[in-house]
Amino acid sequence: MNDLAEIKEHCPYCGETIDVLIDRSVPHQNYIEDCQVCCQPITFDVTVELNGELTVLLLNENE
Repeated sequence: MNDLAEIKEHCPYCGETIDVLIDRSVPHQNYIEDCQVCCQPITFDVTVELNGELTVLLLNENE
């Protein structure tokens, strides 16, 4: 089983679509990564459910 998932999300700053690589082997993650387009810091809150479903929230630093 591949523990990595590539998804497309929208930057909370510029609204552009960005590619995000998620490690499914970690049930809950919270980290900061810069937008590939506008370079603003995005807070990622990622949860992997027991059934493997991903919940990904992208927040700007003011949220």
